[in-house]
Amino acid sequence: MKKNIHPEYKKIFATCSCGYTIPIFSTKSSDMSLDVCSQCHPFYTGKQRTMNKKGRIQRFKKRFNFSEI
Repeated sequence: MKKNIHPEYKKIFATCSCGYTIPIFSTKSSDMSLDVCSQCHPFYTGKQRTMNKKGRIQRFKKRFNFSEI
């Protein structure tokens, strides 16, 4: 690697909308804001929802008068 051509890394803080703060190293000089993080995202928290597709299909058939697809 060549000397004196790479940007300097600084310690900044990424703050999530839930209030969780993550210290990271970046070439960016100001703090960052995040929409979601591992503390509030449904995949990581276990509060994930699954859609009931059967009910949606039945509603579609009823709306458009389909007896068989």
